[in-house]
Amino acid sequence: MSRIAGVITVLCVGVSLVVGRPTSLGKRASAPTEHDPKFAVSVNLNGVTFVNKGLVGFGLIPSDFVESTGDTLGGIGSAIAIKPSSFKPNGDGTFGGTLIAQPDRGFNVDGTIDYQGRQHAIDFVLSPYYGDDELDFDDAQETLALTYKSTFRYTERNNVPTTGLDALGVRAAQSGFPSSPLADPQMPIPNSSFSRLTLDLEGLVLNSDGTFWISDEYGPYIYRFDGSGRLVQTIQPPQAILPESSKGNIDFTSDDDPDTGRAGNQGFECLTVDSAGTTLYAMLQSAAIQDGGDDKSTSRYTRLLAYDISNPSSVRPSLTGEWVVPLPLSDKDNTLAASEIHFVSSNVFFVLARDGDGHGGDDNNSKYKQADLIDISKATNIAGSKFDSSKNPIAKKGKLDSSIIPATYVGFVDFVDDDQLARFGLHNGKPADATLIDAKWESLALAPVGDAANPHDFFLFTAADNDFMSTKGLFDGEKFDAGLDVDNQFLVFRVTLPTATSV
Repeated sequence: MSRIAGVITVLCVGVSLVVGRPTSLGKRASAPTEHDPKFAVSVNLNGVTFVNKGLVGFGLIPSDFVESTGDTLGGIGSAIAIKPSSFKPNGDGTFGGTLIAQPDRGFNVDGTIDYQGRQHAIDFVLSPYYGDDELDFDDAQETLALTYKSTFRYTERNNVPTTGLDALGVRAAQSGFPSSPLADPQMPIPNSSFSRLTLDLEGLVLNSDGTFWISDEYGPYIYRFDGSGRLVQTIQPPQAILPESSKGNIDFTSDDDPDTGRAGNQGFECLTVDSAGTTLYAMLQSAAIQDGGDDKSTSRYTRLLAYDISNPSSVRPSLTGEWVVPLPLSDKDNTLAASEIHFVSSNVFFVLARDGDGHGGDDNNSKYKQADLIDISKATNIAGSKFDSSKNPIAKKGKLDSSIIPATYVGFVDFVDDDQLARFGLHNGKPADATLIDAKWESLALAPVGDAANPHDFFLFTAADNDFMSTKGLFDGEKFDAGLDVDNQFLVFRVTLPTATSV
């Protein structure tokens, strides 16, 4: 049984996890079915008013849960997506669906590990809570009941497993594929000379045909896999983003910053697609090195890229757009890096920006975790310009080039609002217990509420990356102890997005 009362955890390979008792919230005669206007927060973006109606759901998967491969389930907040056509109202005020969650490169107790990329299917029942009363921690988990279903793992060409080990080598470009980041070339697969593709998985986009796109931090590249998890396509970004030495040599390692290109561990953290499924968007977590990315005080101006994916047979999707996004700053004027983006409507996106504080972070007290809004309609499209060369920074030493108009950025959904957290038995700051909000929130997903009176209302899902922090961890048949138990937390907000008609 789990250490958390009211949560059932079955620690058996292949057995489902069910979180939460049968929900009773919807049966309470006094439970409101609409939000209290006092919780609403409105913002204006280029003349349009967007509304955050407040937190309506919370759930978790315990830190010691073991998924069907026999490994500890963790890191799943790195990317989530709602399985196409799975989200539906149940007719009793609740909603059901399936979340697809993708962890990153595995636990980091002693550095990177040989963790094969994978994705998990997790069914959910959302029972939105709109009441004023503060739920206790166990009752709060009834608002988003989660059921683990299954896992499958990723392979590349020749059915070779991917790995999360640091990228210490480079595979030369091959037919249809650019040069790629590899694990140690001196450690090939047993009985083979084929070194493995290494991925620090971040963004996830599900396609209607069963294929899916992922973005990674090592490349930083974008990869397309088929429905069985086999690599079929790779997108390499412009030269200005590739991690290169001063001599122009690619070095994919995350241990050190390159001389130009994406900073270490600051690659394509963010990935989304438009509602038509024809344009793919990827964004760097913070500025490239030549754009000020070598220091938090100058790394504000990051890059958002757009690719035409309307023709699935195209070997190299074309770059159709590239814009500069000004990330928010902390009270010490340090960049608050982006952990995710999500398409809202033409030119409008969510951006999840945050600090590293909270449960499992550097400090218990988080000051900034938000799903903000950007609009690129008035921003300069620099795709194909001189700025796609690292010799021409967009923001030398963090000062934006005067010829570039950046995206418009406004704050929106605050994850660490004390009143909202308290309604769900959560808190920010001390004590560092299971009710402390997690540090690393890195994913977003949207689902329509289906309210005829509020046709532009959506549920905004987000999940935390717990970094596999468990004192009872398992990987590849071996135990590990990360020194702390941090559960995989999920939050759901209700928001009004006037420009969104479909997601």
